[in-house]
Amino acid sequence: MKPEDIEDLKQLVEFLKENQVAEFDLDRGDMKIRLKFNQAAGPVAAPILASLPFAAAPGGPSAAPPPAAPVTPPPAAAPEIELHIVKSPIVGTFYGSPSPGSAPFVSPGDRVEKGQVICIVEAMKLMNEIEADASGEVVKCLVTNGQPIEYGQPLFSIRT
Repeated sequence: MKPEDIEDLKQLVEFLKENQVAEFDLDRGDMKIRLKFNQAAGPVAAPILASLPFAAAPGGPSAAPPPAAPVTPPPAAAPEIELHIVKSPIVGTFYGSPSPGSAPFVSPGDRVEKGQVICIVEAMKLMNEIEADASGEVVKCLVTNGQPIEYGQPLFSIRT
């Protein structure tokens, strides 16, 4: 790697950290870069990746444009103290309904009881039913159908 490439990579890493990007993949010809950062718990605003200051091409690096103005997340709503977060007990793929085209297990506004199945997480071709670990009203589903999820990732918020 040339010194210019290393400088571009440093700028890219700083930009990704400032904008709280969890993962980034770049595959251009013979150059492959995969970056993965540890994130603090909680929802994160996703930046627009098209504005990244990294512009390397297979033929060599090109001058990186000046960094764009930082992406500022919208103001957060007042935190609700009574919300319980249901987190994923395993790594896998999130599914909100028992089969494609069928109604979701739960929707925002639904009342759930402790032990009620609220979603499925597919891991290694096994469908694992995830149960609510608290009773209350579903406020929000924090992931989308078919999304890969990590251990401990928030799935639902429930008002107890």
